[in-house]
Amino acid sequence: MKSNQQGFTLIELMIVVAIIGILAAIAIPQYQTYTAKSQVTRAVSEAAGLKTALDTCILDGKATAACDFGATGSNILTAQTTGGLNGANGAVANKAGVPAAVIGANATTNSTITATLGFSAAPAVAGNTVIWTRNAGTGTWTCASNVLKKYETTACPTTSTT
Repeated sequence: MKSNQQGFTLIELMIVVAIIGILAAIAIPQYQTYTAKSQVTRAVSEAAGLKTALDTCILDGKATAACDFGATGSNILTAQTTGGLNGANGAVANKAGVPAAVIGANATTNSTITATLGFSAAPAVAGNTVIWTRNAGTGTWTCASNVLKKYETTACPTTSTT
């Protein structure tokens, strides 16, 4: 009588493990890049959310400290010197996760919103900044960041050359 083989041989198992290892070696760095890029995109959009509130404050003739930006904290942005949470005139010193918003001192000074990535942001982008700048003359907003080119978004191009 002939007995049938059951199970896998050692070489078959080793081949499967090798294939999984190769796939993981390719997938993990790609996933880390994807995660960092999505966090930059999130920082851009969270900072952009303050543009309307900042425009309103500027058009009402208010200074940064007199504005309520209505911003809430983020778990990927670091603490800033000026930001806005609901209440207390909006200016909150060193509030974790709030982008820094600065209204220009006069009609010819640009206003800015700065978001610095940190806290639980990917190490590849931690410490980098996203800056929305409002042109005092035209009232238009532009965005720039200092992240590496591979992490930039179309909404906010990088100012670095790498």
